Amino acid sequence: MSLESFFNPESIAVVGASRQKGKVGYEILVNMIEAGYEGTIYPVNPKADTIEGLKCYPDLKSIGNIPDLVVIIIPAKFVAAMMQQCAKVGVKSVIIITAGFKEVGKEGRELEKQVVNIARQAGIKVIGPNCLGVIAPANKLNASFGGDLPAEGVIGYLSQSGALLAAILDMANAGSIGFSKLVSIGNKADVDELDVIKAFGEDRDTKVIAGYLESITDGNAFVNQAERISHYKPILLMKSGGTQAGAQAASSHTGSLAGSETAYECVFERAGIIRCDSIKEQFDYAQAFADQPLPAGPSVAVITNAGGPGIMAADAIERVGLSFAKLADETIQTLASRLPAAANFNNPVDVLGDALADRYEFALDVVLGDPNVDIVLVLLTPQAMTEPVATAKALVKLGGGKRNKPILACFLGAEKVRDGVKVLRQGKIPQYDAPESAVATIKAMADYVRWHTRPKRVVKLFPVNRRKVENIIERHFRQNVREIGETESKEILEAYGFVTPKGSVATTAGQAANIAQQLGFPVVLKIWSPDILHKSDVGGVQVGLNSEKEVKDAFDLMMYRIPKKLPDADILGVLVQEMCSGGKEVILGMNRDPHFGPLMMFGMGGIMVEVLKDVSFYLAPLTAEEAKQMLINTRTYHMLKGVRGQEGVDIEIIAEGLQRLSQLVTEFPQIQEMDINPYVVGPAGTTAIAVDARISVEQV
Repeated sequence: MSLESFFNPESIAVVGASRQKGKVGYEILVNMIEAGYEGTIYPVNPKADTIEGLKCYPDLKSIGNIPDLVVIIIPAKFVAAMMQQCAKVGVKSVIIITAGFKEVGKEGRELEKQVVNIARQAGIKVIGPNCLGVIAPANKLNASFGGDLPAEGVIGYLSQSGALLAAILDMANAGSIGFSKLVSIGNKADVDELDVIKAFGEDRDTKVIAGYLESITDGNAFVNQAERISHYKPILLMKSGGTQAGAQAASSHTGSLAGSETAYECVFERAGIIRCDSIKEQFDYAQAFADQPLPAGPSVAVITNAGGPGIMAADAIERVGLSFAKLADETIQTLASRLPAAANFNNPVDVLGDALADRYEFALDVVLGDPNVDIVLVLLTPQAMTEPVATAKALVKLGGGKRNKPILACFLGAEKVRDGVKVLRQGKIPQYDAPESAVATIKAMADYVRWHTRPKRVVKLFPVNRRKVENIIERHFRQNVREIGETESKEILEAYGFVTPKGSVATTAGQAANIAQQLGFPVVLKIWSPDILHKSDVGGVQVGLNSEKEVKDAFDLMMYRIPKKLPDADILGVLVQEMCSGGKEVILGMNRDPHFGPLMMFGMGGIMVEVLKDVSFYLAPLTAEEAKQMLINTRTYHMLKGVRGQEGVDIEIIAEGLQRLSQLVTEFPQIQEMDINPYVVGPAGTTAIAVDARISVEQV
């Protein structure tokens, strides 16, 4: 969907243009005029002859020409009729500023549906309703009531909140931050966030895409398109409004731990989107991505005129996992040849408090030339000898050099560094008010480079028995059963290459003892009922039974106590199962997000998953690298690798299990939730066992 007619129209009709100051219809018209818009403006107001020196028209038809863009600012109840006028005269692009649609309830929702139906039948693209408008500084277009036209720049901005966009505009104008385009999408009845992101992706004037979202319309399309665009333009988003995903209560461990915020985190990671937690953070990042080259890697060098800020920067670099660049011997020797003897020639390079601009320039030039340095952070505190303006000019001069390495600045202070900060901003050197903010920006840039240079995603497909799984799921649907029991859940897993423990269901104590004898001791007993999901909660699991007597006693005790606790439960017997000893227990799981599909989960197994909540999630389908990263992202990963002389477990087999499970839930969208818990994994070369499993399904 091309949005060029919104950004560069040759003529605009303002329906609802007003003569009264303070009215939205007046402010938008005046904003267009004051921005210097060079096209033709047609105010539409049947009660006025002229507004601000422009001829007014009673309706669209009376204009005599077809406006490229129509901006509607009339009460909601009249908007549908105006859309009919737009359709009759052949208008193809409309911005509906008016509020009072689906955001106010049922009646407004019906009005919005009418508007959308008219637009789609006539082939009209609509931004809004309930929006601030559209701004394109390069075209001197300010079709909004958001304030003054901002400076030209390379940041494309979209916002689902008009009020937030107005605040962002005010902050940007105060900080001299420029934009290529700004779009308030409002209720996104037609043009949505993906349409705007795609338009920004194709826009030659936009280098960085930023925005604020409260929801995403089409999850799968968003992931696919955002991932494509992120390969050549960074996307920086704020996202609010997280709630528990799914309409039904989560029954599995995975479902209880997954929510829509988790889903968005996974989506952003997959698509290479950089999530921002505040407007300030977003501007911090956007300046660097807009004005500096990307770093080749994560190695940071710091130049400072004070030890304290240098240490603060070093601490921040270590905390976020960046590399503190080890300067080459040649670099250290060159610095030592001209810097005072009291200076520090290693990273961080301390040029001392009496450093003038020339000393900063020399140090920065030398450090930029070091092959071990990917990015440089320059710190300055305003001491008696400091030259903030001259130093800023030196940074700007070297920033445009041939080394193509990013330079970030942190001039600490206020009044004494104000003019220097102004020089930095004019010279496209990002300036930060604290070392931690600068380091957070470097981290965002390094993470984007890491994502950008990752191996091509290759999802491995394993040979499986899909027919067996189809039969089990179809049988449950015919029986109107949504929870698949443990035995059949394990049959599904076996069809996808998992190994499960041997066992059978017993209906008497004697039968249980016989099964145990055949399996070999020790064994495990589990209550067998479709109505009991969490067996251990009701005393429905007994482990380490070493004799027929222990098996019979455990069987009788379960069958006596559990019906008293759960009188309505349909108890079919007790599962007698071989006991898996040794190894570590982990959990593999999946919860299907209603917008983005299956979210894979990994964590420590057994009851520890609920206690520690040390889990990681990722969108299916998984590559081998992504599956392994899920393990690395947990705090307990080092326990799995082996610590303090303990033998580690087979990391590769866990990653393969995640990939097999990912294939299962991708190929069967009927599976809504599932856990393999515990999944017992031993050292490399041993067989991993899916000890227990739970699967819930829904018709799709």
